[in-house]
Amino acid sequence: MSSIVRLRFAPSPTGHLHVGGARTALYSYLYAKGHDGEFILRVEDTDEERSTEEAMKSQLEALDWLGLRWDEGPDAETLVDRGDHGPYRQSQRLAIYKKYSDQLLAEGLAYYCFLTDEEIDAQREKAKGTVGAFQVESPYREWTLEQAQKRIDAGENAVVRFKADRSKTHYQFKDLVRGDVKFPSDMVGDFVLLRSSGMPVYNFCCVIDDALMQMTHVFRSEEHLNNTLRQLMIYEALGFQIPEFGHFSMILGEDKQKLSKRHGATSVQQFRDRGFLPDALINYLALLGWTHPKEEEILPKADLVSSFGLDRITSSPAVFDEKKLTWINANHIKRLDKDRLWGLLEPRLKAAGLELPTESTWIEKSLQVFSSYLETLEDAVSLYQPISPKHFDIDAAADQVFEWDTSKSVFEAWKSILSATDSEFLSEEQFVQAQDQVKESCGVKGKNLFMPIRVAIIGKPHGAELKILVPLVSKSELLRRVDLVLAKA
Repeated sequence: MSSIVRLRFAPSPTGHLHVGGARTALYSYLYAKGHDGEFILRVEDTDEERSTEEAMKSQLEALDWLGLRWDEGPDAETLVDRGDHGPYRQSQRLAIYKKYSDQLLAEGLAYYCFLTDEEIDAQREKAKGTVGAFQVESPYREWTLEQAQKRIDAGENAVVRFKADRSKTHYQFKDLVRGDVKFPSDMVGDFVLLRSSGMPVYNFCCVIDDALMQMTHVFRSEEHLNNTLRQLMIYEALGFQIPEFGHFSMILGEDKQKLSKRHGATSVQQFRDRGFLPDALINYLALLGWTHPKEEEILPKADLVSSFGLDRITSSPAVFDEKKLTWINANHIKRLDKDRLWGLLEPRLKAAGLELPTESTWIEKSLQVFSSYLETLEDAVSLYQPISPKHFDIDAAADQVFEWDTSKSVFEAWKSILSATDSEFLSEEQFVQAQDQVKESCGVKGKNLFMPIRVAIIGKPHGAELKILVPLVSKSELLRRVDLVLAKA
């Protein structure tokens, strides 16, 4: 086994990258980088019916977006392998699995099994009501390889089954998260290594790949804990060195059930599209089962690498709290420099069709106003929308304002004061003064003052705070809007 710490993340490309998978990848990445080690990406695409090229690309893009760059594995853009232990896609490693299957067959540690699905179902039906988990009893267990080969050569299909050691009472290992774990060996019977199609099952190719790719540690969800027994058997049979295992607790929804689509967003892509930052998402995922030594919560990736350790991992399930994630995201947004923040916001604002000034001074002023209100990048669309001329519209909610006797005089006074202003953009102080002048000129106050002015500026009687919004809307645009309102008054 390698003297360098090596960990891998091995997703199955059957859909978008789930946040649970992303957390496993993150913990593997942090542990590897914190020990000057290597992080490897392997694609477990032996599920021919569900695995797709599209899903693989999606998952690689998500990992790359998170900043979890791998040292070996398929490139996120070209999909070309990088590293000395490839191929890194299991579907391209079938000859390797066949080689080790043949070795186990030749050594009498595996056998060809010709049982049909119907025969296995009959055994399962007969075993109903008996104690313990159902195990296949194969009449081909003691057949010689020569006997089985004759039937294979005659065109019959067979799976390759591992021959479990019935003389061994238990298997034991020390889990880096859960401590000592002990399995009675009779928990499993003779299990399949290769399907009749020649495609390997998960546990077989996982062991071979981890061994040949020189993994020193294997981190994964606790759902895989029971797979460890079969894998230990295969490691022992092939004489491979066993890596250190760590099984992390599951991530639950607020109802304490396994996090799934019914809880809302669960994939990295969904959170990315909704305007969460990659550093904020990995910050939050790191805290789902781990605590910082100083119990800090806003953590850049570099801090995560330097402070992450398994000694502060809990074996209890973690509950996904989107409100906490949003709070962390808002804090990360506040830490962005203005150029970086605008670079992230501008594509979203353009995609929403907003027409906004492009001068650097206006952009900087707008960010000073709005950045503290951003919880996600997507929030910028609703914040900036009232500024866009294209999106100004007189809302039906303003109808009641037009019915008030004093509203038209307020509109006219606002226009007159605005027209007399020399500045292209009003300052916050100028707007407050203008509002006071309207109040004195028209003899109105309260909602009869504020709501008509709001309608003249944003087209509706309720909404953004005007004193922060008005300085971002040009005088010419404000005049255009009040003219539209007066035309309706």
